[in-house]
Amino acid sequence: MFSSPFDNQAPQPQEKWRSHVDWFVQDYQPQLAALTWGLQQEWQNDGTILGIDLQPKPHFIPCSPEALQTLNKRVGGRIQEILGIINGTNPDKETVILCVGGGQVKLIYFEAEQSPEECFQTYGDNLDKLIADLETIMADTIQLGSATK
Repeated sequence: MFSSPFDNQAPQPQEKWRSHVDWFVQDYQPQLAALTWGLQQEWQNDGTILGIDLQPKPHFIPCSPEALQTLNKRVGGRIQEILGIINGTNPDKETVILCVGGGQVKLIYFEAEQSPEECFQTYGDNLDKLIADLETIMADTIQLGSATK
């Protein structure tokens, strides 16, 4: 008898962090859009994108185009499609963040109800505080392993 990969719908413990990231993004889309837009302005739209590194605890990192290309080479070109989405993103309308955890990557991509610039006008008056607040929330929300929401 053949088993289907859909027989067990529950996420495996090593992949539950993906669900945690989804919950976090869903709850904080405007703030994340504000943060990415504000950082793009600081980085002068040089192609660097916002990343989330989950280890040792969730924190934001810049991901330069060179770092993304190096990562793609190290994984044998397996994130080429992700790089295509990143390169095709319109930062005035869309938010893209690359999340790295447990030796895996997850692309976060969304269009907030308001434009990223409008989100920035609402939430971006102090980027350092916004980063600190969101990292604190991530530390409580996103966990590697078997924790559940």
